[in-house]
Amino acid sequence: MTENAQPLLPHVLAGITENPKLTIIWMHGLGADGHDFAPIVPQLEKQLSAPVKFIFPHAPVRPVTLNGGMPMPAWYDIKSIGTTRDVSMDDMEESRNQITAFIDAEQANGMRADQILLVGFSQGAAVAFHTGLRHTEPLAGIIALSGYIPVPSDDGSDYPGENKSMPILIGHGTHDQVVPPVLADLAKEHLEELGFAYCFKTYPMEHSVCPEEINDIATFINQQLS
Repeated sequence: MTENAQPLLPHVLAGITENPKLTIIWMHGLGADGHDFAPIVPQLEKQLSAPVKFIFPHAPVRPVTLNGGMPMPAWYDIKSIGTTRDVSMDDMEESRNQITAFIDAEQANGMRADQILLVGFSQGAAVAFHTGLRHTEPLAGIIALSGYIPVPSDDGSDYPGENKSMPILIGHGTHDQVVPPVLADLAKEHLEELGFAYCFKTYPMEHSVCPEEINDIATFINQQLS
């Protein structure tokens, strides 16, 4: 970390932390923490073709308007839900800076930007989109699970053109009642309008992950490793 670098959020480390070929920064959903997805790592590692380091940051605790102002781990405040999400873009930008600090720290340790992959679930997927699409150089990719882009708040005007080549995987449950599938459709439309390519997968599940999706995540990671 450079002298003036932002302190890193508390986080969980997993996978191969010495000399990895890829670093994955994985953001959890609302009310969870960095331990939420760490148990998936052994399942993924059985399928991965090279060493991968996993970083699972803990979101700061903040009041969430949607939940009656109750403080909980959250990447940003959600004010209302519907076919779009009314979210605090100031909080979103703060979370972007916090995740960018992890990217910067990995680059300081010798990783290239295109060896750093962002993954997020639900709220975490929104942060993965918000951070990865704006990064100053293309990352290895973005995996957005059961998430969304807060359109129209995010108009895409500050996405660097070079990032249009960045691989993107969107996964969503067809029975998701927390983040309805229409929000994934809106994310697809947003990316299409701005010239981004993506792979879109749906699964017969609710707001969760399933073995088939884990297999598709592993396939996507291996494509970036190759």
